Amino acid sequence: MRAVLPLQYGVPEPGRGFRAFGKCPRRGGKRGGARNPRMQQQPESISSSLPASPAPQPGRTDGPASALEIALDPASQRIPRWLERGELLLRVLLRMYIGLAICYAPWWPMVWDRNPLFLQFPTLAIYAANGAVRGLVSGLGLLNIWIAFQDAVRHRDG
Repeated sequence: MRAVLPLQYGVPEPGRGFRAFGKCPRRGGKRGGARNPRMQQQPESISSSLPASPAPQPGRTDGPASALEIALDPASQRIPRWLERGELLLRVLLRMYIGLAICYAPWWPMVWDRNPLFLQFPTLAIYAANGAVRGLVSGLGLLNIWIAFQDAVRHRDG
């Protein structure tokens, strides 16, 4: 089974892969001659000779492993531990920051009482001034902080 490279240009030939445009027998094997209305780098869009998927078919093990199979080896695609730790740290810090901001926002008059959205919609401002709504929004902030804490603890041992 032959692997098809995704960046190879030309005209697909059944059983032999791609044929370069410069050696096309319709034009006498040389550049020049009659011009093809297609762009020269444009590959065939419809071809029955190419497989729909580059994945090997079950039961067929002919030939050595292709470059695609080697590149998809899970051992070579492992993410470095330092990158996983850095991503975890940034994710936890971002969640904690957002959680603290959401938790504190309802009790900060400059953000909550003078909010342009609440000034434009007075009915919404009446509901937002209710202590239960402020507590609910603060609870969402605490939930966000809790999720960040659980994420840090769960991935601590890695």
